[in-house]
Amino acid sequence: MAEDRNRRRFTDPRATAEAAFRAATSPKPAAPAPQPVARPTTIPGSREVVSLRLDSAVLAYFQKDGPGWQDRINEALKSLVPGVDA
Repeated sequence: MAEDRNRRRFTDPRATAEAAFRAATSPKPAAPAPQPVARPTTIPGSREVVSLRLDSAVLAYFQKDGPGWQDRINEALKSLVPGVDA
């Protein structure tokens, strides 16, 4: 009977601790499904700051009448895009 007891016991304290840890821990729960990222709604008439490369001649054409050249470029581009109110 003493042999049975010795066979069941770990003699290494580290092995005993690892066996106890394995018995006490449960399997890792499944990760929840990722939630779809909500896209921000756009506000009609809102504008965004962008960096745009233009030919110097195109830029000079729109800037020659002074302030408001960005609005003039925007209006010109809107007139070219179908379905956008100009």
